[in-house]
Amino acid sequence: MKTFGVGLLAAILGYVVGLFGTMAAIELFSSNTHDKSMEAAMTSAFVGGPLIAITSVIAILAIRRQRNS
Repeated sequence: MKTFGVGLLAAILGYVVGLFGTMAAIELFSSNTHDKSMEAAMTSAFVGGPLIAITSVIAILAIRRQRNS
């Protein structure tokens, strides 16, 4: 149960970091002038956030497995 909680916390924190990180990157580097805020919001919510959340869960579970071995 503890592993599930740690994985869930990693997913939530990873999503938040991915969300704001992707949003900042798009605001800084996108050449879109018409709907830059919409592009940033949609890309970060549906690509950046989930990608970093999944990556963080995999990393945390790998670290926990390595410590328990």
